[in-house]
Amino acid sequence: MKTKLLTMALGAAAFAGVSTAASAATLDDVKAKGFLQCGVSTGVPGFAFTDDNGDWQGFDPAICRAVAAAVFGDPTAVKFTPTTGKTRFTALASGEVDMLARNTTETFSRDVDLKFSFAPVNYYDGQGFMVRKDLGVDSAKSLDGATICIQTGTTTELNLADYFRANNMNYEPVPIETNAEAQEKYLANACDVYTTDASGLAATRAAFENAADHVILPEIISKEPLAPLVRHGDDQWFDIVKWTVNALITAEEKGVTGANADDMAANSNDPEVRRLLGSEGELGAMFGLEANWALNAIKAGGNYGEIFARYIGEETPVGLARGLNALYTDGGLLYSAPFR
Repeated sequence: MKTKLLTMALGAAAFAGVSTAASAATLDDVKAKGFLQCGVSTGVPGFAFTDDNGDWQGFDPAICRAVAAAVFGDPTAVKFTPTTGKTRFTALASGEVDMLARNTTETFSRDVDLKFSFAPVNYYDGQGFMVRKDLGVDSAKSLDGATICIQTGTTTELNLADYFRANNMNYEPVPIETNAEAQEKYLANACDVYTTDASGLAATRAAFENAADHVILPEIISKEPLAPLVRHGDDQWFDIVKWTVNALITAEEKGVTGANADDMAANSNDPEVRRLLGSEGELGAMFGLEANWALNAIKAGGNYGEIFARYIGEETPVGLARGLNALYTDGGLLYSAPFR
């Protein structure tokens, strides 16, 4: 019996050692190459775009920079790979990118069948429809027979088919692969309607020369919880991405900003703030990072609210209200697990 128990114990220890080694793979690889490779979209105003210098900016790249800062203490230690609806999952599964931070909806099949792990939702969205005002349409239920620009390889494509079937309507799909292609075809009257996440419609319309000539119909036909994602089987890396998103949300809740984070780390009397910022406790060491990992992530671009306001908020051309993406304390759905 003692021999059997010893054998079982040694086997468990060996398994634990294998699990630890496997879980550390992505972090080790990222550190070895000296930068984070992050997948983003091919371009959506406010969410992911290149500036005049060719540098990626926006809500999604800001998440990538926060993760890079958590790992390296340097938000510039990141490179970006633009991906389409068709190429994004291959890029992640093959290891071409270390994470995706783009407009990707968490679904059962993507989690279970494609074997990806989704970090906390960082944008709650839903699919909508945009039409030209002169089409005279005020409801999606009046779109029977319409031609619709639709991005292939997305939940949007599946939701559209479900919605029209449920309402006994027909449509003619106009397949597109990128938001830029959709914008071009829609403005050229190659399709009557453009459908995608409502946030993407608002962002796309904001870039139009005559934005007021286009309307977003009132129907929202799906739930689209958008979140960063990583590969299954690497719990350490998943934890790093997951808790970086949580850190940005908690920072907003606790009043920690990019500008005051250092002062809060030194002077705050709030125990959770001190644990978050590494002033006390050993949270960073638990997944192989420095004590100030979250402090660095917050300083990279500010807390969640600051990132939202800078790139897609009501004072930007995109003009999105917080809505469901407000903190739970303000009636929204954003709620981070505690740092304890």
